[in-house]
Amino acid sequence: MKPDPERLRPWLVLWRTPGIGPLGFRELLERQGSPEAVLADPPTELDEAAREWLQRNDWPEVEADLEWLEGPGNHLLTLDDPRYPGLLREIPDPPPLLFVHGDPGLLAWPQLAMVGSRNPSAGGTATAAEFAEHLCGAGLAITSGLALGIDAASHEGALRAGGPTLAVTGTGLDRVYPARHRELAHRIAERGALVSEFPPGTPPKAENFPRRNRIISGLSLGTLVVEAAVKSGSLITARLAAEQGREVFAIPGSIHNPLARGCHRLIRQGAKLVETAGDILEELGALAAASAE
Repeated sequence: MKPDPERLRPWLVLWRTPGIGPLGFRELLERQGSPEAVLADPPTELDEAAREWLQRNDWPEVEADLEWLEGPGNHLLTLDDPRYPGLLREIPDPPPLLFVHGDPGLLAWPQLAMVGSRNPSAGGTATAAEFAEHLCGAGLAITSGLALGIDAASHEGALRAGGPTLAVTGTGLDRVYPARHRELAHRIAERGALVSEFPPGTPPKAENFPRRNRIISGLSLGTLVVEAAVKSGSLITARLAAEQGREVFAIPGSIHNPLARGCHRLIRQGAKLVETAGDILEELGALAAASAE
């Protein structure tokens, strides 16, 4: 059963307010108790654009969000929703809202994030798919970002195992980026879920993708970096995972492979070196069991 649209409308209005990000949203909730209270009495310290937005009588963008929510398989989880994933709620800046297309119950499953290069080697692609297939078959959901390369290979490996996989996107869920992954996104939604903090209509802006990385790591018990150069965005996800108190794993490679250097750096910084999927299961076994309870 989906939540009452009237309950969700104030959340959407506040989330779409100009200049209010996850931390600002949370501060307003802590101070005033609810989105309804913020709309009824907007704080004076908000900038003019934010106050003008909150004082409007109609929000066509929000009505479009609610219309999207009526579509099959579409869900919206607010921070106070019992379905909101507990691990994600623990991070310093959890998204106040999660748009979900697929099964929202899977967000509470024990998950492993898998990330890496958008231009991996053939060996890296095969390794990602093999690890994902094995780990998914062992009961973990595989979470990644629907990007080219390691992300796509990880999703494909999980789907091959017949288990769930979650894709956290940097766009609204009415869009697929990259466009060539439209069919992959459809299969992910059938077996798992597409997840975004961005409302429908949000285009693929460059700044959205580093921001979504905290959700990929925040949903997960740990993050595995398969192949990554030293300046790869995957290292950002690994850093966020460590800051969130989650496990970080890295697969080593040849010293002659530039795509192994990011993983080697992580290992020097304390990431756990893994050679088999079993290494990860051994580390996450108790955590996964606790998460599934």
